[in-house]
Amino acid sequence: MSMIDLLMIFIGLLILILGVLVGVAYLTLMERKVLGYIQIRKGPNKVGLIGILQPFSDAIKLFTKETTYPNFSNYYCYYFSPIISFILSLMIWVLVPYYYNMISFNLGILFFLCCTSMGVYTVMIAGWSSNSNYALLGGLRAVAQTISYEVSMALIMLSGVIMIMDFNLMMFYYYQKLIWFMFMMFPLMLMWISSMLAETNRTPFDFAEGESELVSGFNIEYSSGGFALIFLAEYSSILFMSFLFVIIYMGGYELKLMFYLKLSFLSFLFIWVRGTLPRYRYDKLMYLAWKSYLPISLNFLLFFIGLKIFLN
Repeated sequence: MSMIDLLMIFIGLLILILGVLVGVAYLTLMERKVLGYIQIRKGPNKVGLIGILQPFSDAIKLFTKETTYPNFSNYYCYYFSPIISFILSLMIWVLVPYYYNMISFNLGILFFLCCTSMGVYTVMIAGWSSNSNYALLGGLRAVAQTISYEVSMALIMLSGVIMIMDFNLMMFYYYQKLIWFMFMMFPLMLMWISSMLAETNRTPFDFAEGESELVSGFNIEYSSGGFALIFLAEYSSILFMSFLFVIIYMGGYELKLMFYLKLSFLSFLFIWVRGTLPRYRYDKLMYLAWKSYLPISLNFLLFFIGLKIFLN
């Protein structure tokens, strides 16, 4: 590989990271606006034209604030866990199958599962290293929830993998030219949506935030930059989960306006759910993961294996 190829890949990655960051910034603005209209009030509307510069003023405010840290915290773990969390959430975006001189992943789905599994450690370390009871409890609940739903999420993804017999995300496009997998795997698609919400700790599964309904969960001791990085990682993963849903169930990846409209609708769905549904009960969440989703996804997996053998 020549030097110019490496340079082009580096520039491509830089554009990707900037694109994701701007996307995340405007996703937060969309969330605040939509929640405002759901609750019959205006969202942010002062900074710039109709509040369009609000995300940037928030970012400037957060990153210029003084960073505080608890006296008894495990400082290095406390400091670096949000940074690692943010890096991991950006690393997953390398999977996006770009058409211009970028890295192509034949084992993309495995890479995605590895990165999301690593993300669990950052939540656990952030909660533990703060050396605060609320942060530890919030961290433990978030970790238990994420681990539980990762299992069923991997099995739901495996059904799609069995249908295309490939780990490359690009292949989903070729297999969905005639019919979307959304219609072929309808119950699995609904399970995937609720697993996405649970995996990203979003309403109605935001138990880490509702720790005795008082504090913010595992990130309670974080302020300024550390809090901003945790926030960015969460919204980046929301955007990527929406992207993954569109690829697997709604026709695959294509550089057309329709693809971005589908992606925007899925991101809007996260906000819509937040504005509509109350918080679930924690034991019911665990029951849902282990007693409902796991057996159903295993049964569907066996069904699709049988279907694939029958068709071949």
